[in-house]
Amino acid sequence: MRPRERRETGEHDLFRSRLDQIIDLNHALVKLSRAIDWRFLEGRLGSVYTDGPGSPPLPTRLMAGLAILKHMHDLSDEVLCDRWIENPYFQFFCGEEFFQHRLVFDRSSLTRWRQRMGEEKLVALLRESLAVATRTAAMRPKDLARVIIDTTVQPKAVMFPTDAKLINRAREIMVRLAKRHGVVLRQSYTRVGKIALIKHQRYAHAHQFKRANKALRAIVIPAMQAMIGNTIERAITDAGYRGHNAPPDYKFKIYTAGQKRRVTLQIKRDMKRRAAVEPVIGHLKAEHRMGRNHLAHRAGDAINAVLAAVGYNFYLLLNWLRLLLCAILATIFGSFKLQTA
Repeated sequence: MRPRERRETGEHDLFRSRLDQIIDLNHALVKLSRAIDWRFLEGRLGSVYTDGPGSPPLPTRLMAGLAILKHMHDLSDEVLCDRWIENPYFQFFCGEEFFQHRLVFDRSSLTRWRQRMGEEKLVALLRESLAVATRTAAMRPKDLARVIIDTTVQPKAVMFPTDAKLINRAREIMVRLAKRHGVVLRQSYTRVGKIALIKHQRYAHAHQFKRANKALRAIVIPAMQAMIGNTIERAITDAGYRGHNAPPDYKFKIYTAGQKRRVTLQIKRDMKRRAAVEPVIGHLKAEHRMGRNHLAHRAGDAINAVLAAVGYNFYLLLNWLRLLLCAILATIFGSFKLQTA
């Protein structure tokens, strides 16, 4: 079945408090919730469901709002559930009209919803973040005509069976069991195992970048244009994208670091600006859950990267709305003081 989407009813309840009566409606999270086109998200994300028998899924605004809040504030699923119960602004953002004292969803619902949506549908959240930035004047459409592309590594929160760290861990457990049961070992390989592990990690780290560069040379610009809703005039990339396989129509719109041909003064200035993407990657990893991916399988890798970008964009919009509100209040009180003076 399709989800039963929530709509503002304006009803009152004698035994429950309306959220719009106990929160500050000028709060940045409230303004952000009203700037988002939830019907657009309902149409895009709700298209994975079909009409048929069965229990209706949870509302799209609830699940999409939870995904945004999770990556905007760097919360695990468990902490997100706790914060949702405590925070009326979180509940209002997710479409609740009355304050809820209990969870209206299960923690496992977050995992199942992410798996059902997949990367393709969750890109709609990224598109909406850019649309909100345009509607609130935080960004101009022409700002999306030029993009900066940089490669990075998203660590996975797993240890593979062939990993040297896992082998060393098994050795430690075997030595511990031998000591517990009184088995005398000629050598525990404690120091030798530690040195061997360090050497292996250094070698693996050096080889990792070669594999990463081969895997990340693909540039599919038409998909990026469809996502941001604008035409890309120029893409500035790092040296890892040499030998890219961009479509022929877009081949001469891509400039890699160290390139000499077809490089004008304006393009040189844009290349100097390429380093500005590094702090963005740092924020994504440190504050928006891209530093360690806990989602399973390859689909989880893509989903986590998309949601990290969604959380980063909406976090910037939240700060923009705070500053905008402060500027408006300063203007109002400034004019009021002039009139009274």
